[in-house]
Amino acid sequence: MNLSNLKPAEGSTKTSKRIGRGQGSGRGGTSTRGHKGAKSRSGYSRKIGFEGGQMPLYRRLPKFGFKNINRVEYVGINLDTLSILAETKGIVEVTLDTLKQYGLMPSNSKVKILGRGELNVKINVSANAFSASAKNAIENKGGIATIM
Repeated sequence: MNLSNLKPAEGSTKTSKRIGRGQGSGRGGTSTRGHKGAKSRSGYSRKIGFEGGQMPLYRRLPKFGFKNINRVEYVGINLDTLSILAETKGIVEVTLDTLKQYGLMPSNSKVKILGRGELNVKINVSANAFSASAKNAIENKGGIATIM
């Protein structure tokens, strides 16, 4: 070890530069902010998406799409799911309360019965909507499809 290898102990020195502490520090005067302009002032914060005065991307792109405020969202439940539920739990009457109880739908939502899969048992189903194929499958097995 010699004088050219000496270093301060780990963690004993600060790595941040002290700015705005007079001309003798080498970082006085404008305190590394340059001259004039918004970025040199205190309290400056740039808007999200600001591109230096160029028209920002979110304003250059065209608006598109349409959001229908009257849209009705349904939770889709298929016939094969109802068939499994009826066989394993021995249910004959399927209502919204039954579906909520077994975690097939969140509360305060509407349910549409869809026609994927086969129905193996006779069940009576009450829901907010039915697809044509689901309604036919339920009625062909002797069940009743009731719209609530």
